[in-house]
Amino acid sequence: MRKGNRFLSVLFVVFTTSSFMMQLGAQEKLLTLQDLIPGGRTQFRFVPRNLKQLQWCGEQYIYVKGDSLLAALPADKTGQVALTLEQLNRTLETAGYPSTGNMPDFSVPFPKQPGVLAFHYKNYRIHFDWKALHDPKARKIICAAYILDPQWKNFEFCEANGCLAFTENNNVRILSDENRTSVVTDETEDGIVCGTAVHQNEFGIHKGLFWSPQGAALAFYRMDERMVTDYPLVNIHARVAKAEPFKYPMAGMKSHEVTVGVYHLSDGQVTWMKTGLPKEKYLTGIAWSPDEKSIYIAELNREQNECRLVRYNARTGGKEAELFTERNEKYVEPQNPVLFLPNDPTRFIWQSQRDGYNHLYLYDIHGKLLKQLTSGKWVVTGAPGFDEKGTHLFFAATAPCTGDATGEGNPLENHTWQLNLKTGIRTCINPTPGVHQVSVSPSGLYSIDRTTSPAIPRDIDLLRLKDRKTLKSLLSAPNPFKEYEMPDVTTGTMTAADGKTTLYYRLTTPPRLDRAQKYPAIVYVYGGPHARLVTGGWMNGAGGWDIYMALRGYVMFTIDGRGSADRGFEFESAIHRQLGVCEMEDQMKGVEFLKSLPWVDGDRLGVHGWSYGGFMTTNLMLTHPDVFKAGVAGGPVIDWSHYEIMYGERYMDHPKENPEGYGNADLREKAGHLKGRLLLIHGDIDPVVVWQHSLLFLEACVNAGVFPDYFVYPRHKHNVTGKDRPHLYEKITRYFDEHL
Repeated sequence: MRKGNRFLSVLFVVFTTSSFMMQLGAQEKLLTLQDLIPGGRTQFRFVPRNLKQLQWCGEQYIYVKGDSLLAALPADKTGQVALTLEQLNRTLETAGYPSTGNMPDFSVPFPKQPGVLAFHYKNYRIHFDWKALHDPKARKIICAAYILDPQWKNFEFCEANGCLAFTENNNVRILSDENRTSVVTDETEDGIVCGTAVHQNEFGIHKGLFWSPQGAALAFYRMDERMVTDYPLVNIHARVAKAEPFKYPMAGMKSHEVTVGVYHLSDGQVTWMKTGLPKEKYLTGIAWSPDEKSIYIAELNREQNECRLVRYNARTGGKEAELFTERNEKYVEPQNPVLFLPNDPTRFIWQSQRDGYNHLYLYDIHGKLLKQLTSGKWVVTGAPGFDEKGTHLFFAATAPCTGDATGEGNPLENHTWQLNLKTGIRTCINPTPGVHQVSVSPSGLYSIDRTTSPAIPRDIDLLRLKDRKTLKSLLSAPNPFKEYEMPDVTTGTMTAADGKTTLYYRLTTPPRLDRAQKYPAIVYVYGGPHARLVTGGWMNGAGGWDIYMALRGYVMFTIDGRGSADRGFEFESAIHRQLGVCEMEDQMKGVEFLKSLPWVDGDRLGVHGWSYGGFMTTNLMLTHPDVFKAGVAGGPVIDWSHYEIMYGERYMDHPKENPEGYGNADLREKAGHLKGRLLLIHGDIDPVVVWQHSLLFLEACVNAGVFPDYFVYPRHKHNVTGKDRPHLYEKITRYFDEHL
């Protein structure tokens, strides 16, 4: 009887889906997962057109088009060919270097020196002056050529001295522009790592090497992981599967110990900053003083509820001053180093959420707060820099582009502001709706403004900042889906489960929605910190899989509940010590909304998410087993005591301090509640949410007598990427087709 019913159900799904697709395909071309998912063979055709490698080179902007590099001044009508691949290869071969088959990825090593570009290829780093190529009097086109070893990693170039810092076998080295190598560290014991990012890349940390402003010294991280337990990963490609352990400190366990060293090029000596006890703390926000005499470090205790900004003497390592301390009973999360004013080495800008939203504060080097530079119910999302004189600071924010930006912001949008540091006057330089990303020229006179909005795939404009005038449009990308019938994407707001907080949602519905029909619906969820899925950008942030499923006749729904990003500290920290509680309440408010739509089939609801979203998917399936018929959880956190210490203890505290919170969030305890069809997917070498999570959940399901489904992607880490990603979404799609 079961087999017969299931066969009929599958026939019904296949028939209705096929009928919908035939109806759709009769009029329009059909999109496939290869078209819509990153890694797909034809996905490049459906990414909004862009200007490759668009960046400032002095006061000129440059970009790559085909086999040519184009350059232009803001006043030029169009860009001129500055360099061709043929010219580049001819110059390289004449100098005795191998040619390259494609235009390389360029960087600008000297932002204020026009013409010189840097690129890595075939174990070389080349500095190439394209302006000298057109100057018959020029003596040098290739300004420098660094010979690299394939084992070298984490390169950090110094504009001031022309040296290249890097890591080799967990040690720090420096390569001069004459290809002489200096040894900075010579650690030989396993478990000691120098020059790389530390603390699991939390707290805004993304590198481990920090050049001083004039290039006299190099600061670097040293991480001692010997006390951290080895976590086993297995390489199945070895003839006999081989263990490849790595260090993974879990919540409640021993963490690694970090120090900061400074290597002085003048005498080859290393000075260690005397950060003292306890050793278990987090060191972030590494920054040099403009005079190179001091190092600034944001020191966070293991409990993550106290952050001290400390200044150290770069030559002696001694503590010079503790400038100020920030405390919060939940957590403090420094994300950015101090930012010195270019025309005043005695003052710097600090970013903080101390008033409930991330804002900018002006301090002097003695730790005196001079003034709060920004305020309002919105968050600063970045600070691209200053103009040449240091009179104005440019910052990005969710602030409303009206008045003086002290009102409530719109988290779906992002605009760039110009702040006069003396008068405090703030001016929005790109007030048009949407999500803006700006890069400012070295002089601060011009900016390149990249814009997307729900209806704009990508616009790139050149702005003159003194009057915010658009000098020219560099690109207006056409809609890559213009020949296809597409789903309808709408956004809206609703009230959270607390009865007062506004939440934003996105609804993606099939084309030509028949309101007399009943459609299955899928909730796509993340739900955790540092992410927001509903945006004011292209198609409101709807991804390729949302589009694909809506075209197949599904209603796709996403809501950013409490705990997600860009809404202020109270909104994000509502999840503290009780992960999965208020986030799930808000998702269920979204489900209530879905069920209120007459054309949504409330008996055919699904849910899907990855990582934190995998945790949420599993939790929703177990806590509301009569609501969701099917779910797919990718890389799911199952037990937060098995997650890494920095993230886990920030949001849940130490397991001994919050046993109830950890217990309530341990999904193994709810395994027996499973009623619907749940597919778990995991990469077997996941270093973020380790494979152990889903395996422990399977064990709990066996013990509880319930039967989830399971799929493993061999040799994939936390996310299934590359050519296998379309396979992943084909697997997920088939699962929902079968069970919804």
